[in-house]
Amino acid sequence: MKKNKKLTKTKRGVLSQKKLSKLCLDVFKLYPLKPLNYKQLSKILKLKGKGDKLILINVLAELERIGLLTEISRGSYKICSVSKTIITKVKKNNKGGIVIEINKEELFINKEFCCFALEGDTVEVMFFPKSKKKIHAEIINVIKRKKTSFSGTIDNTSNNFFLVPDDKKIYFDLFLPPKIVSKDFLDKKILVNVSSWDKKNKNPVAGKIKMIGEKNDHDSEISSIIYDYGFSDTFSKECLRSLKDVSSTISSNEIKKRFDVRNVTTFTIDPEEAKDFDDALSIKKLSSKTWEVGVHIADVSHFVKDESAVDKEALHRGTSVYLVDRVVPMLPEILSNDLCSLKPNVDRLTFSVFFEINENSKIINYKIGKSIIHSDYRFTYEKAEEILTKRSGIFYKELKLLNDFAKRLRKKREDDGSISFESKEVKFLLDDKNNPIDVFFKKPLSTHKLIEEFMLLANKTVGKHISLLKKPFVYRIHDVPDKESINSLNILIKKFGYKLDKKNLSKSINNLLNEIKGKSEQTLIETLAIRSMAKAQYSTNNIGHYGLSFNYYSHFTSPIRRYPDLMAHRLLSNYILKEKVIDKDSLELNCKHCSDMEIAATKAERESIKYMQVKFLKQNIGGVYTGIISGVKDWGLYVELIENSCEGLVKVSSIKDDHYYYDEKSFSLIGYKTKKSFQLGQKVKIKIKNADLEKKQIDFILV
Repeated sequence: MKKNKKLTKTKRGVLSQKKLSKLCLDVFKLYPLKPLNYKQLSKILKLKGKGDKLILINVLAELERIGLLTEISRGSYKICSVSKTIITKVKKNNKGGIVIEINKEELFINKEFCCFALEGDTVEVMFFPKSKKKIHAEIINVIKRKKTSFSGTIDNTSNNFFLVPDDKKIYFDLFLPPKIVSKDFLDKKILVNVSSWDKKNKNPVAGKIKMIGEKNDHDSEISSIIYDYGFSDTFSKECLRSLKDVSSTISSNEIKKRFDVRNVTTFTIDPEEAKDFDDALSIKKLSSKTWEVGVHIADVSHFVKDESAVDKEALHRGTSVYLVDRVVPMLPEILSNDLCSLKPNVDRLTFSVFFEINENSKIINYKIGKSIIHSDYRFTYEKAEEILTKRSGIFYKELKLLNDFAKRLRKKREDDGSISFESKEVKFLLDDKNNPIDVFFKKPLSTHKLIEEFMLLANKTVGKHISLLKKPFVYRIHDVPDKESINSLNILIKKFGYKLDKKNLSKSINNLLNEIKGKSEQTLIETLAIRSMAKAQYSTNNIGHYGLSFNYYSHFTSPIRRYPDLMAHRLLSNYILKEKVIDKDSLELNCKHCSDMEIAATKAERESIKYMQVKFLKQNIGGVYTGIISGVKDWGLYVELIENSCEGLVKVSSIKDDHYYYDEKSFSLIGYKTKKSFQLGQKVKIKIKNADLEKKQIDFILV
């Protein structure tokens, strides 16, 4: 068929062929299963002119010719959907729209076809042919929204009010009905809840507004981060009301049900600023060559009953959030910092794993059960380290013995293939107004490793113990690395003279990490090795923990700050007492939710660090620093400063000596003419050009 010449809008009001094609497809997408002819379409589109109707007949024929419509019967058409709809989750969003993942392939959907869907939303997607080779996808329904409240500021430059979200990756503003907007909200940081997501509207519609505070105020900015990631810095009235009658008294009947280890040497080791002490260690000599080491964990399940108001709120949060200047707790402070916290010199209820251990750190036997302890001392990591270094002080013998056990346990774990990535923890020194006056790295201590080894041992033992019972449980799982990522890593490290043994990959990665220490390629290889790893998550389906080289692993040791640990305690108690049958499906749903909230908490923590880094560097505009290229994209280089770990962007447009392109294989920006390259892990000198607090963005230029 000969193509008709596309018409433009005329004085008679005839629609262009392009415009009419789009309108037709929109109607067919609304009725994907219904055949329509030109008369029905004319009625729906309210076409009255003869010119429009004639063009419509040609448009239908053309859409059928290019494969977008199918002629069901003479003159009656239906849209060609590529397949049935699928249900999936939105992987991420940006200013242009959203990204979903289909069969491990990312597919971008333009914002006009997204139904206001955002990262984490569960959506129904329908596919349509765009041409014979390309497929077009649209969100036809948002089944479950992860985010329904947004922080930001009001734009009142037009006749209407709109919330401009703080999160610059959100591709829409929110309409604020005039009746809910007061003058007090203007030029302030606010939080709004959405009342309508109707896709017929140009914007989601807000229903409620809450004042957060002044714009560019420290507390307002941190509160915005908390709200943006789905957390709250307050607990519901119902939750707090339910705790009024909680008693701190421990009855004699309760003590009789438990292992009583109040007369055994017991202490906690925690960060200096910690208030929620959820783990303690005890040690008792059994014979000349054996000891009993107790790992005691706060018995939160004694105070937080399943399906109670506190429990529901704890599940919703999933985790505590550790921001730069504050903690957003999973549990109200009366529990987290008082009744459940293993404070010194008071009796506390615990869930314990007792290990019979010999002088070579071999576990001879273990037992698990509820207990009551009386902590003798509260160590900070630094205080315990000082005693070990000086070889004298309170409980030195016990600390040394535990430290020696931990060292041998760690060596065995690493010999078995447990991968040891060393992470740097950035800390800020704040003044009385929460302004950062210094940034430093938290020094890793042997006492950190001491506690880590015994927590890992307890978590592994609990996981294995339940797996032998073949009952539903909450496991902390970590899948094998992505093969493509490992292949890419192998290709790159060969340039430096290294090679991975794929048959014994975990040990080979450990050997590689040891070999590169102190060398110029260390940052590059460590970064790529970490990126090749899968993300750990919670699941009832145990596949083991690859990174730790454990066949069985759970999270049991932090129920004050992690909901999966609280679930593990309840399940363990249930199986010991042989109580109710557990529904594995509902348990799996809770696991997925907790994995999602863990990711949200990590992002919130990083966002608060980013905000403080921008605040810190804003005082040093024009300053020159040495940094390491921590990321390479086609739009520029991310550089992490060696001195303080602050990260900023060198835009590719600011590098004037050549035109640079991104080479994916070498993780580099390469100049077309000069062939000069900037590679991940490379040292560069930069100058701070700009620090934007609102965008939480630092701009560098190369010097």
